[in-house]
Amino acid sequence: MMMKKIHRFPVFPGSPPAEGPNLIKIASGKGGVGKTWFSITLAQCLSLTGRKILLFDADLGLANADVQLGASARHSLADVIAGKVALHTATQVTGGNARGHGDIHLLAGRSGTGSLSELNHSEINRLRRGLLLASAHFDHSIVDIGAGLDRTVTSFCALPGSVLVVITNEPTSLTDAYALIKLLVMRDPGTDIRIVVNMAKNERDGQHAYASLHRACEAFLHVSPPLAGIIPRDDWVGEAIRRQTGLLIRHPSSPAAHAVALIARDIVKASKARAAGRAG
Repeated sequence: MMMKKIHRFPVFPGSPPAEGPNLIKIASGKGGVGKTWFSITLAQCLSLTGRKILLFDADLGLANADVQLGASARHSLADVIAGKVALHTATQVTGGNARGHGDIHLLAGRSGTGSLSELNHSEINRLRRGLLLASAHFDHSIVDIGAGLDRTVTSFCALPGSVLVVITNEPTSLTDAYALIKLLVMRDPGTDIRIVVNMAKNERDGQHAYASLHRACEAFLHVSPPLAGIIPRDDWVGEAIRRQTGLLIRHPSSPAAHAVALIARDIVKASKARAAGRAG
């Protein structure tokens, strides 16, 4: 059965911001690198600093942020696309602890709904505009983008703001990440791309993975994406996913949680610097 075309797309009122410094897009060349886990953990890190955070699950074919958070979403991105509900009313607060610390505003996808990955150009653009409008109401918006190189991935990556490309020290991860970065640079040479190494055996292993990708980008694309951070392999991550609870809530002192917190700290510092620059 074909999904209904969009007949209305109610979102937050107003016009999209001219710039989107609060949009943080999380992408990867291939699946299985921990992209969604990282998106959730980064969102919770930023939320624990007292900021209002939107987690937008734009992995349009294999959405599972709600599953990892143990959330039962009343509405999903599919409902927004179909025009059944406004984007801002489709979000739900989830992911925090009993005191409400670490809460994030989640716009869930719908796991296994492959039809969402087949949106046409007009539908993708409407969804992108809705996300831009929504982001103006949050301090930071984390966009969990699907793995791969298809049109929906590159379209969401082209939104304003930084793209954090998640990799592991595996040959297929590095080659697929390079292919994604190549597409993004061809589309816009000024794209702000940063690298996150996940599941590193140790610091040396993480640096090796980053150096391999960085050399290829410099040699063939003439770009030098900086390293955003290295996240160590951590058994507590799998335990938190199995328990469907955010790592920052269940194991806040774990090595992986600490590594993501450092990435979040740098994002907050950069956001404050941009705000100061605009004020000046």
